[in-house]
Parts: sequence; C-alpha cells; structure tokens
Amino acid sequence: MTGTLPPGREHPTAPSDIDAYLGRFAWHPEPALIGYRDEGASREALTALGAATWAAALDYLYGHAMDRAMGAPSGYEAARRSYYGAAPGPSPAPADPTPSAAILEEFRSRLAGGQMNSQHPRQFGYFTPPPLPISIMGELLAQMTNQGVDVWHAGPLAAFVEEEVVHWLCDLVGYGPGSFGLLTSGGVMANFMGMTLARDIHLGRILSAGRPPRGAMLEGVRVYTSDQTHFSIARSLDELGFPPDTLALIPSDASFHLRGRPVAAAVTRDRAAGLTPFAIVAVAGSTNTGSVDAIGELADLAATEDLWLHVDAAYGGAARLSARDAARVPDLDRADSITVDPHKWFFQAYDIGGLVVRDGGHLAEAFGGRTPEYYRGGERGAKNLGSEADHDNHADQLNFYKLSFEGTRRWRALKLWMSWRHLGTKGFGRLIEATDDLAAHLARHCAEADDFEALPGVPELSVVCFRHLPGGRDAAMALPPGELDAHQDQLQAALEASGDGWLTTTRLRGSTYLRAGIVNYLSTEDDIDRLVATLRALADQSRARAASQS
Repeated sequence: MTGTLPPGREHPTAPSDIDAYLGRFAWHPEPALIGYRDEGASREALTALGAATWAAALDYLYGHAMDRAMGAPSGYEAARRSYYGAAPGPSPAPADPTPSAAILEEFRSRLAGGQMNSQHPRQFGYFTPPPLPISIMGELLAQMTNQGVDVWHAGPLAAFVEEEVVHWLCDLVGYGPGSFGLLTSGGVMANFMGMTLARDIHLGRILSAGRPPRGAMLEGVRVYTSDQTHFSIARSLDELGFPPDTLALIPSDASFHLRGRPVAAAVTRDRAAGLTPFAIVAVAGSTNTGSVDAIGELADLAATEDLWLHVDAAYGGAARLSARDAARVPDLDRADSITVDPHKWFFQAYDIGGLVVRDGGHLAEAFGGRTPEYYRGGERGAKNLGSEADHDNHADQLNFYKLSFEGTRRWRALKLWMSWRHLGTKGFGRLIEATDDLAAHLARHCAEADDFEALPGVPELSVVCFRHLPGGRDAAMALPPGELDAHQDQLQAALEASGDGWLTTTRLRGSTYLRAGIVNYLSTEDDIDRLVATLRALADQSRARAASQS
C-alpha cells in the first residue's frame, strides 16, 4: 500500500510514515479511499474508483436511459417491493464497510434499471432535461472542492462565481445596475423568498409598519395570481403566516393567460371592501401549458396600484437565451423579483434554481438581520463596536447567508458557469429553439389529424397539451366525457409500460390531456413522429382488446 512520489514532489501535508497513516484506516477494505491525503498512496485508487464509477454511469446511460423512457414501469407499491424485496421497508443502516466495486455493482443491478430516464429521446414528462455533460462535470468538481457558499471565507472563489452567474441571469432578464440575486435549490425556494420580499419589503412599506409585518398585520391583505400558477406560491403564503384567503385566484383567459383587466377589477373590488392589495404573481411558462401571462399589462397595473410584481419564470425565463424566441417572454425587466430555474431549460444537472431581484439591496434588507457570533468576517455591524480589536476590515465581502433564507449552500454556480462558457448564450439559444420547434412540430401533427387535438392549438413555448380522439373527432366527442378522459390516462400508462416514450397527463378546462414538456435537446422530429405513431398503435390495441371482451 506504500506510495512514493519522485523527489521534489512531496506534498507539505504528506504523512511522514504513510504505512502508519493508512494503518489508521485498516479497518476498511480500501483504506486508500478513506484516508486519501497522500497522492502517492491514493491517487491510483481514486483514479480507478472514478473510472469504475464513470463506467457505471455510462452503462446506465446506454444500457437503460437510451433503452426505455421510464425504467421498470410499476405502481408505487410494486416499486417499493422491487427496491426493498421481502423487507417491509428500509433496513437498518449497514454496520460494516462494503468495497466500492460491490456498491457500484448494486447500483447496476438494483438501481439503474428503475429510473426516469431523461436522456431518452422520447422522454417528454416533467421539466427534467438531459443534463449537459459539462454540467455533470461541474457538479463533480463542485462536490470535490466542497465549498460552502454561505460566508465568503468558506468558499472564497465560489462566491465570486455565483456572483458572476447571478449577474448573467440579471442581464438575461433585462435588469440593470443595482440588481442582484442568488441560486437556490429550485423554484419552490426561489418563490418562497420572492414572496418573503413582497411581505417584508413592500407590504411593510404600504402598512407603514416600521418593521416586517407579522401576525395580525397580515390579515386583510391580498395577492393576485391565476389558476395556472405553481402551487409553491400558495404554499409560500401559508408558510409566511398569511391567512388562507390572502391568495386571490383570477381565472385565466381562453389561452391560459392572466390579463391585467380582471386583476384590476379584483383590486378595485377589494379596496372598496377595505382590503389591502399588495402583490401580483405572474407566470412566464406555466407548468401546465407553458403559457406566458400578460406581464406588460400586469406591470402597468402594479405601477398604478403600487403592487409588488413577482414573475415565476422558472421554466420560461430561459427563452430569453434565444434571440429568435426571447420575445415570447417579454417585459421581465419590469418585475420586482423573478424566479429562474437553470435545472429546467438551461439543461443543468439537479439542482439549481435562482431568484433575481431588480433592487438587489432588498435581499440584505429582508434576510440580513441576524449575525451569528462565529461569522466574524463581512459583518457591517462590527464597525460600530468600540474596540479596535473588534473592528472589521472586510465589511463589504460577499456573504450569501445574509441574502437568503438558507445558510449553508453548496456550489451550484460552478456547473452553470462552466456550461455557459462551454455553449455561450448563442449555443443555449440554439437548444432552446430546437425544443420550441419540436413542440410546434407536435402541435402541427395534432392540427392536421382527425384523431388528435391540442389545447391551445399553438404552443407558446415548448409544452404541448393534447389528447387522442379514438375513432376520430366526431366519434370521440360523442363519448361520455369520463370515458374520453380515462382513454388519455390509459394511453399514458400504456406508453409508459412500452418504454418507448413518456408523457404526463394534466387537467385543462375540466378535461384530461396528455402533456409533453419538451426540454429534451437530444430529440428530433423523427422522435415526435414516432411518438405519435406509437400512441396511435397503442390506442388501436386498446380498442381491439375492448372489442374482443365485449
């Protein structure tokens, strides 16, 4: 196990007696993978581990992900039995060590075949894109360096990389000087912090509270959004202490947009009733349909009525990467805060969301009020202490824990920084346009066929909601609505079982639709054509079975 380096290459932290050092870890079958401090002793073992792990990853990619869109289709209980075997649930934690080769083999045999496979070219389910390889490498490097991006001192350069990426996102949405933001685990956390800003900054000012509103001060206030808004907005208001009637749901129009006029009417009605409107939440790329609210109209209303405007652009904000398609998501720069999720349409490995704010100073104002005694650097309050020994000479350093609900945060920015440099904005734009074009191609299939229909008929971004009409339009419309809805669910389940593709279903205007969320840049028009053909074939098989049983 002894390792040596050429003369002059010894590390200053190398153990003086490597055998004695590794003896500290002799209880493990692979001590060089636990006590990896010495390059001579451990580099070869780590290289082999990396090669074996990458081989397992590629075996999964080409042996499973490219073979089936959804591995081992089964219901929840069957999936639990498949994973846990005869045990009713989780087993006790392992007491003894296991060699890495055995663990990788268990991944291959027990886990690899049961995944949702985002790399499959006909995987159009949730907003889970195949991650860019450079993003995967960024995740690897971030985990190896293991930077804590909460205080600058815990991740010195990591903080600057996030600062730079956040400015790129601010530029993308059209924000100017003074804007800022941060990266989050996803859209739920970003929306939560956006609504926290609306409460503590804007509502506090409207109420002349002199402090962030709490308790009874949150009663009788209103936030306006549409029936297409992500569930996290309502959840955020719940967790922030607002009464259940705070969120006013305004029906979207025939194309699933929130428009300014009905919101204005609701504001007028509520003011007359003695209530206090304080925020609008718009969506740019709804989860259901990809619809984009009339953000310009809502921004006009917000300015007139003194309302905070938050835009959930978790999915659709990425359209701004395309010079051709950026106009599909206009007026983002007029919002006070915006959610953008790079792990959706930026093709990033999970997880990386983001919140950007037009006035970046609001972040510290809302989240910077508490300073632990063990965070000595970068605290402005230290300047007010009398002792010269307590004087802080680094009051302007970037400490993200002061700008966020979260404390410890991993280095999410690195993979996006690497990806943006690898592709450039123009390269990202090409991938966005390709998926938009695939959505348009699917919608044309529906428009030109008698046995499919899409709602809306022309997708705004890369989501297509459509349904199969068994026997053609006239025959399908004569079916009981429940039967036509059940047909869509059965078709989705049959497609999943086939492994040849994957879609989800959703409810629109009281009916069930298949939903294709196309963020898969590996897909082609041939994949769309095959998806449609497969759905038709599965529908024919279903009708044949039903006829034989009647």
